[in-house]
Amino acid sequence: MTSDSALPGEADGDRAGLAPAPEVLALARVVAKLRAEVMALEGAASTTAVVERATGVLMARDGASAEEAYETLLRRASRRGRTLLEECWITLGQVRSREVSPPQPPAQAGPPAQEALSAFSTGRHLVTGRSGGLRPILARLADGLAGARNPDEVAGLLRTVLGDAAGVDGVMIYAVAPAGSLRLAGHCGIGDDLAEQWRHVPPLSGVAALEAIGGGQPLWLEDPARDAIRYHLIGDPPERWPTRAWLPVPGDRPVTAAVGFFRTRQDPFDAGTRTLLRRAVRLCADSLRFTGRSAGPGTRGEVEAVQRILDAMSGTAILLTPLRSETGEVQDYRIDAAAPESVDVAGRRGKELVGRHLLETYPTVAATALWEGYLDTLTTGTAYEGPPFVYEEVSAGVPRESSYSVRATRLGDRLIVTWVRHDSHERETRRLEDMQRLGNLGWAGWNLVTHSVTWSEQVYTIFGRDPALGPMPLEEVPRHLVPEDLPVLAAALERLLGEGAAIDQPFRITTADGVRHLRIVAEAQKDVDGAPVEVHGFFQDLTAQRDAELALRESERAVLVERGMLQAERALAARLQDALLPIPEQSLELAGLCIDVAYVPSESGVNVGGDWYSAIELPDKSALFVVGDVAGHGLDAVATMAQLRFTTKGMTVTGSALPDVLSRLNTLLLHTASDNHGATATATVIMGIYRPWDRRLTWVRAGHLPPLLIRDGAASFLPLPAGSLLGATFDSVYEQDSLDLQPGDHLVLYTDGLVEEPGEDIDLGLARLAETARRLLEDGRDEMLARTLAARRQGHRDDICALDIHVPD
Repeated sequence: MTSDSALPGEADGDRAGLAPAPEVLALARVVAKLRAEVMALEGAASTTAVVERATGVLMARDGASAEEAYETLLRRASRRGRTLLEECWITLGQVRSREVSPPQPPAQAGPPAQEALSAFSTGRHLVTGRSGGLRPILARLADGLAGARNPDEVAGLLRTVLGDAAGVDGVMIYAVAPAGSLRLAGHCGIGDDLAEQWRHVPPLSGVAALEAIGGGQPLWLEDPARDAIRYHLIGDPPERWPTRAWLPVPGDRPVTAAVGFFRTRQDPFDAGTRTLLRRAVRLCADSLRFTGRSAGPGTRGEVEAVQRILDAMSGTAILLTPLRSETGEVQDYRIDAAAPESVDVAGRRGKELVGRHLLETYPTVAATALWEGYLDTLTTGTAYEGPPFVYEEVSAGVPRESSYSVRATRLGDRLIVTWVRHDSHERETRRLEDMQRLGNLGWAGWNLVTHSVTWSEQVYTIFGRDPALGPMPLEEVPRHLVPEDLPVLAAALERLLGEGAAIDQPFRITTADGVRHLRIVAEAQKDVDGAPVEVHGFFQDLTAQRDAELALRESERAVLVERGMLQAERALAARLQDALLPIPEQSLELAGLCIDVAYVPSESGVNVGGDWYSAIELPDKSALFVVGDVAGHGLDAVATMAQLRFTTKGMTVTGSALPDVLSRLNTLLLHTASDNHGATATATVIMGIYRPWDRRLTWVRAGHLPPLLIRDGAASFLPLPAGSLLGATFDSVYEQDSLDLQPGDHLVLYTDGLVEEPGEDIDLGLARLAETARRLLEDGRDEMLARTLAARRQGHRDDICALDIHVPD
């Protein structure tokens, strides 16, 4: 069988520009739409819970606040090109139980044995026996990749950089050809003769590189004698490289390339080396992207388009290309594309089917109604849907019989074939396998009479046990326990084996990847005398669940501690604020003016803000009015507020000009930032001095919102003199303006909490304030204007401070 058979019509070039059929494009649009809808629904249902759990994990692990943990997740996702949800799942997957492994025997003389590291421990990400970790090695590789022009140069670079760090002696880079075969894209250290021998590899079973690409998982081949039974080992002799690894190149699905690393050393790949090789291949992904399968001209591009559609589909489906003789007669069909869930009677799935010829793979189909149905559909375009038929295949000397219903439709010069397998046993077996994999559980049975043991495949995964060793007897299970759990499980097994009582018992085991939390649920079948004769049940891996519970408990404790600290800080800050900023119960009379004061703290959060005001009489009988807003919350904001408030009072009482007062306050905050090692405090301020003898108000501002003047039934904001935020720069300049107040005027000074709404333009908030104040005065509610305006801000997210200066008639 060859994977390079010419497609019909290619020799004449009559289909070089054939576009995908309308059916294919329509199907692609439907699949894309459904996939987008499903992803949107899943994301909406799960994002919030996953983000909260991941945030809690970072809070417990790093001692960060909730806001800091969330910002860390966003930053990591942006830097690594992931979505927030992907970054949260990765963070949750990296949580491991902080269990203590059983005491190890004293070290013997000689070199220390390789320590079994947790999959997410720090040591797993370091190359054993070498200082500096992975970063210098990967940095050197990244520098070299910038100049690599082809896969051969990438292979040479990998061998050079990883030779000392990981013992790599040879590198091979394979790419998937359009027909599903492999071609050698680059190599180094294996010899040109051997490279030529393995330059083209058909899509056969037993090819490690093809299996790594199809499964999307690395293969670590560390035992040549055992690996030779399952795989075709490259080398002459194969023992030249006792250990080798095949790693798929990450990228868009499906995977289309793999990198092979060959070593002459005997010892297996330790955890650090595996991590290094994975990261090295990931680093090379962009450089190797062009080595993967690409759509060629004409009909091959169509095959790639169909394959992408099938990849997004559920169920069974394949694309058949007819192989014709010189006279145009159909002699066979080749499978050029297959949906991932397609499986035949021999158990071959998805990409394993691609490249196979129909009659060579299923010879008994020839001259059947199915074969004739394919020919009729190809000729007339009429869909074929025949009655169920029985197909028999002999595999490993054992006949296998299955019943199928097949449907075929024409797509251009090819056929799309779907089928349904009616074997209930096969379907139930598949469902059971899926259930065990998704639930991370596996069934087991022990015959106490014959001493035979049966395990499903998932139990080997749960225990980290090589299937070649076979299942372990029930009595052997306690040998793998964490010592603290031995008494409780031993008692449970005694009840099960001695009394025949059902058990449901959690316990922990140690594996090469660390401690795992397991659960055994089992019951016994008894003979006529009541003695147990057979035990059956299941093991379930609860490690991820227990890790999440542990992380959540730790995060809950951290949140409670942080909440208590914040509440204590809020109480202290509130007491300081009450002492420093007393709010009058009624309007004040000052310099012939009526002053209404409102201060309302934020209704959200646990922090106290830095909004403040001052309204005092100066020695010359004039009046000082100040409203300010310190950025931030908590004790620091209250302390800065007190500093500004008292400094402002002191300087104005001694006769300093208002622009000079702001300049010195600005300098004060900047020098305070220098004393606090760069922790800059900023604030906005507006202040004015009113002279009652000529009713003139002289005022200045530092980054503050404009005062609101209501006069003769009209509301307007005063033009703003120059003046930037306090604490921003030493070069700030502050200008002064003046206003002659008239009887009946209301001048409102306020902080941004009175007008701002999240996501709303500030001009809308200012317009709303002006209109509300005007209507209130129209309705005769002028005695408590500031308090009424503040009270209307229900559910506000920031502190509110307002000062209404009213000139009596």
